[in-house]
Amino acid sequence: MKIGILGGGQLARMMAASGIPLGMEFVFVDPAEDACAAAYGRLLTADWAQAPTLDGLRDCDRITCDFENVPAEVLDALGEVAPVRPGPDAFAAAQDRLTEKRLFQRLDIPVPPFAEVSSRADLLAAIDTIGLPAVLKTRRFGYDGKGQAVLRSREDLEPAWRDLGGHDLILEGWINFHHECAITAVRGSDGAIVCYPLSWTVHDGGILRLALAPAPVAREMESRARELVERLLSELEYIGCLTLELFATDQGLVANEFAPRVHNSAHWTIDGSITSQFENHLRAVCNLPLGDTTMRGQALMLNWIGQMPSMAEFLGIAGLRWHDYGKRARPGRKVGHATLVAEDRSGIEAGVAAIVDQVDAQTASLLKGEMMPLG
Repeated sequence: MKIGILGGGQLARMMAASGIPLGMEFVFVDPAEDACAAAYGRLLTADWAQAPTLDGLRDCDRITCDFENVPAEVLDALGEVAPVRPGPDAFAAAQDRLTEKRLFQRLDIPVPPFAEVSSRADLLAAIDTIGLPAVLKTRRFGYDGKGQAVLRSREDLEPAWRDLGGHDLILEGWINFHHECAITAVRGSDGAIVCYPLSWTVHDGGILRLALAPAPVAREMESRARELVERLLSELEYIGCLTLELFATDQGLVANEFAPRVHNSAHWTIDGSITSQFENHLRAVCNLPLGDTTMRGQALMLNWIGQMPSMAEFLGIAGLRWHDYGKRARPGRKVGHATLVAEDRSGIEAGVAAIVDQVDAQTASLLKGEMMPLG
């Protein structure tokens, strides 16, 4: 079976790595000539708008994405070439934060207070209603902390408006959360759903740095997260892998956003679960039975940002697996990750003790800080 993937980054690369043992072939479409997934298949260098006309996609059996901002109209047109999964409607909802929040509201998935902002007058009115602090965000295209500004006082309004005022915006109320978490689930074409354990996630500068699974939370929170993500999958008649990002608060879980694709917070599933999110996504896309999501103990994932550390310093650590994406170093860029897998929490803590002196100061601070439930 041949799979076309729109996007040729590390997510496409890891999808292909999981699909090749199943006998799958891959074609990637990406505007970047150095897209790192090219090591695992054929790369077509093209803009998204060109995708429906590319001969290299004509013999694909399925088309999917590693990037949620491929225009929904492009995915609609590609439906004439091969089945596109997940479908364009899911991407359209995820691509506009206002549409996304209204979808959550309709499904009784808790969200922060929010308001549409199309003018400076709208922003002032929204602040009067929602209050401060709040977060001003572009409705489209922001990721990894881009396209947003925190408004802590009215003095922050003018700089934020200068930076973002030329876009359609949304103002969201600030959420006082204990920690962030994410639930990844996969829905097959027959409606069957499998969930991975909830991940405890730690961000810094808007970029995911650490993910711990299973999250050390009450069983009720885990069940609630599964309930919410299953509700979303069913409403969208979704096929494939989806992650719902959440805030844990005194009032319960509050939804931040969802990603209609495989997701960074579940990269630990490659080493930490019987079937990874990447393989299960492809199984769903190709009408194959979904795989077992049971964990192989416990897992901690560390993102490598900007440049890869020296591999030799880490490979002697028991239970640690190394993933280099083959990308050029660049500030703020996700270039790889490592996953520490152990039978129990004490094994994870022992691995952290071995890791902490090898990582950069920022990662070490997060590992040792109060944001992570590790001693």
